[in-house]
Amino acid sequence: MDTFWKQVQKLLALKVKFALSGLVATSVDYGLYLLLVERVFPPVLSNIISYSCAVVINFLMQKRFVFQLKGTAKRAFLLSMGVSGIGLLLSTALVYGLTQIAFLDQRQYLLKLIATGVIFFYNFYMKRYAFERRFFEVD
Repeated sequence: MDTFWKQVQKLLALKVKFALSGLVATSVDYGLYLLLVERVFPPVLSNIISYSCAVVINFLMQKRFVFQLKGTAKRAFLLSMGVSGIGLLLSTALVYGLTQIAFLDQRQYLLKLIATGVIFFYNFYMKRYAFERRFFEVD
């Protein structure tokens, strides 16, 4: 049972590092989204642009600080971009769906926050697989 709790602690520590790297990338995503949606583009296009910029930043940080690369960087990058592409589709679908709610459409800052929170868990497990070829296991 002691081993189980150690594994839980390691997985939690990994999620904290992931969350911190994600916080930086999310800040870029969120800030750029709000800037674009307020001044330049409609919500869906703003989301695509801001999310895409954040994806590249996030990959570089996760490669360096979060995950232990197993395999080539090219493979991890391609898998990570594939995961991020699906994440972009999910995030954009959420943004579109949430804009249909008048309360949230008038509060884009809250709308984007909800979409980001939902996508966090999908991204953690799928990117962990892209980098380390595993989902739940810990060393």
